[in-house]
Amino acid sequence: MGSSGEPRSKMGTIKPLGIQLLECVRGGPLSFRSSQALVLVLTFLSYASYHATRKTTSIVKSVLDPKTANLGMLHWPSQQYLHDLQGAGNNTALTSGWAPFNGDGGTALLGEIDLAFLGVYAIGMFFAGHLGDRVDLRILLTVGMVGTGLFTTAFGAGYWLNIHSFYYFLAVQMIAGLFQSTGWPSVVAVVGNWFGKSKRGLIMGIWNAHTSVGNISGSLIAAAMLKFGWSWSFAVPGAMIALVGLAVFLFLPVDPEVIGIEDDRHVRDYEKNDTDVPLLEGRSDSRDEAVGFIQAWRIPGVAPFALCLFFCKLVAYTFLYWLPFYLSHTEIGGEYLSDSAAGVLSTLFDVGGVVGGILAGHISDRLDARALTAASFTFCAIPALFFYRIYGSISLTWNAALMLLTGVLVNGPYALITTAVSADLGTHSSLNGNSRALATVTAIIDGTGSIGAAVGPLLTGYISARSWSGVFTMLMVSALIAGLLLSRLVVAEISAKMEARRRTEPASDLPVSSLEEP
Repeated sequence: MGSSGEPRSKMGTIKPLGIQLLECVRGGPLSFRSSQALVLVLTFLSYASYHATRKTTSIVKSVLDPKTANLGMLHWPSQQYLHDLQGAGNNTALTSGWAPFNGDGGTALLGEIDLAFLGVYAIGMFFAGHLGDRVDLRILLTVGMVGTGLFTTAFGAGYWLNIHSFYYFLAVQMIAGLFQSTGWPSVVAVVGNWFGKSKRGLIMGIWNAHTSVGNISGSLIAAAMLKFGWSWSFAVPGAMIALVGLAVFLFLPVDPEVIGIEDDRHVRDYEKNDTDVPLLEGRSDSRDEAVGFIQAWRIPGVAPFALCLFFCKLVAYTFLYWLPFYLSHTEIGGEYLSDSAAGVLSTLFDVGGVVGGILAGHISDRLDARALTAASFTFCAIPALFFYRIYGSISLTWNAALMLLTGVLVNGPYALITTAVSADLGTHSSLNGNSRALATVTAIIDGTGSIGAAVGPLLTGYISARSWSGVFTMLMVSALIAGLLLSRLVVAEISAKMEARRRTEPASDLPVSSLEEP
């Protein structure tokens, strides 16, 4: 408790002003379930808005460099809106492009900006997670969201200020990537603080749909704003994430202690339903000391899951960036799809990802085996990728069905590792009750994965120029390596379950000779 009598968390965090106002209106404190619902909604909206701002550049690329529209690499809304904008008052700006991106090397410059963004994002993830276990996550998340909003808008301001310097846009995107890196470690740590392990996989699998919601909403908003000038495609999502950041600052309780659950007696009050048991069970002096970066790497399971995610995100992000292009340049059912049709069809991969995340989370909860579930999905993704490459060209129906299946198997382990697994490892028993490792562990795992997310699309650009079969071979090999990296953990999980079953076998099931006294 602070000197003012206001509840504080383990790091001295004052209860958010919005929570205090809500409690005044209600005439009492928020219930635990209400607080959990509030956390899920705010973190969902938070990370959905992060993804919405990331999608703006892919939509506006076709305006900055009109030649990019011919590559088929964009998402479908921009293609539709650009077609509808023919004859509009700002048609000249839309068709002539924007220097320096409308020159011969414009596409390469846009690619460099994307690569710089992903690179800074991946590196910043490690530092953001390390910082997240040492400061108030609510403040860190708010700063990250407001900063992302400002620099997303700053990119669009280049239109209003008539800026044509490549280095301006490069610097703005790199700083935006740095602010973006605060998001994932923060939201996973907050959600992990509020939900017990038994249902965490399913809850986080459903919650992880924010990625697809953000991608789709960001594409639609950015594309709709193009008719007012491409600057508004950045300004509106930028303003939205800043507003959500303000809501986070006012209402987000980062852990149960903020609403008054400060000792084991309060925790036990919620143990009737294991879903309501906070992860932060038990008290020890070590909880006041944040876990170091190297110490976090040494937590059992962190390194193999981090490396596994490198290859999982390599596969997933290759589909994210290149699937529309592949569809528009591959004969399906005897004909080629238009760019817009390819973009619409490619959204089925995201739909499969939502299903895969929920399914992987639910299965891992039922089996209580995260590594076994993730490895099974990655191994099953290998034949799915093979069949999609070989039989996806038979017809549109076959392509859609196989794409949906591939999305389930590719994104399932990706979603599971970045959510439930990260939360599990961030509260590993080896930490002796120290709760201040969640953000660091999450950052290590997803930061390593984000490097793979940058490498996959980059390699695809070179390999696809020679053969798409080579690209799919790379993806299948990556999925194989991802599964093999978890093999030791899978063996350990199976062995533990067999040992537990052996110990719980009733005596009547043993041989008669074993029951006889010597």
